[in-house]
Amino acid sequence: MQVKLQYAARVLRAGGVVAYPTEAVFGLGCDPWNQAAVLRLLAIKQRPMDKGLILIANRLEQLLPFLRPLGTEVEQRLRETWPGPVTWLLPARPAAPRWLRGRHSKLAVRVTAHPLAAALCEAFGGPIVSTSANASGRPPARSALHTRLRCPGVDLILSGATGGLARPTPIRDALSGEVHRPG
Repeated sequence: MQVKLQYAARVLRAGGVVAYPTEAVFGLGCDPWNQAAVLRLLAIKQRPMDKGLILIANRLEQLLPFLRPLGTEVEQRLRETWPGPVTWLLPARPAAPRWLRGRHSKLAVRVTAHPLAAALCEAFGGPIVSTSANASGRPPARSALHTRLRCPGVDLILSGATGGLARPTPIRDALSGEVHRPG
């Protein structure tokens, strides 16, 4: 598997789109700093840029270049739920690319507990975009085969089991506590 992960990391660095299992569904990922890769991922999903995207990482430190400084209380809340299946909305740095934030001032981020997704972030050396493998508004893929059928144009699919959650991870605002997507 290590060879496959290294290959996937090279595909990401080259501007490719990789599919991989997450806590609930298969995700599509790319290099978050590469605008062309993100726009290509959005085209595969048929998703408008204004909605924003999620970043996943295998540790909080990988996400910090995208986020405004965190207060002690917020950082403690994050560390209590990560790694784990909770996506938090946090204030984005002004330099965080618009193609990630969409029309929002906050960015959705998660330190994933899924072993393969976390290993992919580690092999890549940073966070990756993570959005469900499906056309916008359609059911998300829950297997490599469904991903291949629903997302033509993906460069590489990492096979593996999802984490078994019935629904995608909840999205919560770390400052207000508001739930934007129930789990």
